Amino acid sequence: MPNSIPVDKLARLIGTPGCPALLDIRTDEDVAAYPHLIPGAVRRPWADVAAWGGALAGRSAIVICRRGQKLSHGVAAWLRHAGVPAESLEGGTEAWRAAGLPMVPEATLPARDALGRTVWVTRARPKIDRIACPWLIRRFVDPAAVFLFVPPAEVEAVAERFGAAPFDIDGPDVFWSHRGPLCTFDVMLEEFCLGTEPLRRLAMIVRGADTARLDLAPEAPGLLAASLGLSRLYADDLAQLDAGMLLYDAFYRWCRDATDETHNWPTNRPKPGT
Repeated sequence: MPNSIPVDKLARLIGTPGCPALLDIRTDEDVAAYPHLIPGAVRRPWADVAAWGGALAGRSAIVICRRGQKLSHGVAAWLRHAGVPAESLEGGTEAWRAAGLPMVPEATLPARDALGRTVWVTRARPKIDRIACPWLIRRFVDPAAVFLFVPPAEVEAVAERFGAAPFDIDGPDVFWSHRGPLCTFDVMLEEFCLGTEPLRRLAMIVRGADTARLDLAPEAPGLLAASLGLSRLYADDLAQLDAGMLLYDAFYRWCRDATDETHNWPTNRPKPGT
């Protein structure tokens, strides 16, 4: 179908830095009937596309409705009129669900700010979990999410004053934190219903590196070393987060696409100096 994208192709794009903007334009009634979002999708009112479409300048978009029919094709056409390359998801959320692909329960998302972003707060000077969790959120939950890094003693007060969700801190009332042997990344995978095989594999690496159980995965020591190295390279937490996004992009693509790939030096390579 012209100007449309199949479910399997979209599934390969989600979680990658080049994923288009995903726009869920289902009616309120359709969302109420199944209040879950395709990972990384943001809700937008279909009737107001002429007002918000211009904000997507410079990006491509995939428009999602319930069945991939009139609403998504109409909004995609409006976006193309505004100069935004846009496609409709074939079959909409019903086809996505029929394929058994994950969807994020909308009720698990923190309240959004006036600009429609989720806001999160944690301790300054992140190492592993506090970089892995923002990566997961931006790639699979809310691409526009805001992350505030503050002194440990101020996390809960900042959360209250600024409407932010605290994560990866100790406290009896902190929802997004370690639970038993699980690290915060594990908890987010569970609560956001994102337990795909590649993400579970990545979670094992993150847990091993974050909880000093390096035997959990052969890659855990490498992630620990890279994470500690980044923390020494960057004095600014947001700059470190930007660099860490690339690190986790690489680990995720390995978990998804390259776990069986090997790289062996030839046994007959010349000796140095020959």
